[in-house]
Amino acid sequence: MTKITKRIATGLWFDTQAEEAAKFYTSLFPNSHVGVIARYGKEGYEVHHQPEGQVLTVTFNLDGQEFMGTNGGPIFKMNPTISLFTVCETEAEITKLWKALSKDGNVMMPLDKYDWSEKYGWVSDRYGLSWQLNLGSVQEVGQRITPMVMYVGNQFGRAEEAVKFYTTVFENSSIEAVHRYGPEIEGHEGKVMHARFKLAGQTFMAMDGGLQHDFEFNEGIALVVNCETQTEIDNYWKKLTAGGQESMCGWLKDKFGLSWEVAPVQLGEMLVDPDPKKKGRVMNAFLKMRKYDLATLEKEYAG
Repeated sequence: MTKITKRIATGLWFDTQAEEAAKFYTSLFPNSHVGVIARYGKEGYEVHHQPEGQVLTVTFNLDGQEFMGTNGGPIFKMNPTISLFTVCETEAEITKLWKALSKDGNVMMPLDKYDWSEKYGWVSDRYGLSWQLNLGSVQEVGQRITPMVMYVGNQFGRAEEAVKFYTTVFENSSIEAVHRYGPEIEGHEGKVMHARFKLAGQTFMAMDGGLQHDFEFNEGIALVVNCETQTEIDNYWKKLTAGGQESMCGWLKDKFGLSWEVAPVQLGEMLVDPDPKKKGRVMNAFLKMRKYDLATLEKEYAG
């Protein structure tokens, strides 16, 4: 059984470009690689209109941070409610990364000097994934790439509440820093301008984004909770669905509308088995589940 190296991964939803995107992203960062690729069986077209053999999921690692891309069709689109805050330590590094990510993308804040940074820019890349690039020190943040969660619309003003909640859900968690808006922006005073916190030893960031936005949390980007036992699955499912909403195939929305997938690490191993009958039985089983039942998956896998 594969041991968990990171409790939480970032899940990205694509139409059909998951493998292409994984190869693109891993080409941009040192110490990065594409991991395991699982493919659809005959069930793929019935569920997501994906042909047999099409990539279902692809895992990849970007400089120590784990990601999982899923090809699920055009149902969901990534948006800036979750972006990747990326620290660059040299001018050359941030310029090169900006050039690659902004090509065929959408610039939200140009790469420039701001009050809070000598060089910073916010861009949505060609696949719709948002990046905040900042010239700074990796050591100060603790990791090069950090998921940044932005609370907008009806969730504006709830960033601090959410951070406090998440640190009660996961082990080895703490709130590292909270910076608040002053009176200079109407309606923002006291709200979270930037928060940094740890969940299961991993760094995350949050902010309240109170401007008018035409997007909100959706399944386009989710946080994937990797579990080894049914007890872990039950625990995280119960805590994260409290006040939220259950979905299918291990997916849920918490009380803030943020999407999570609570999944057993064994499932990834099952879905890359070369035996199509084993994989088919497992897929047929988990497609009917809300919360994952590990014993049932293992039974179907064994036949």
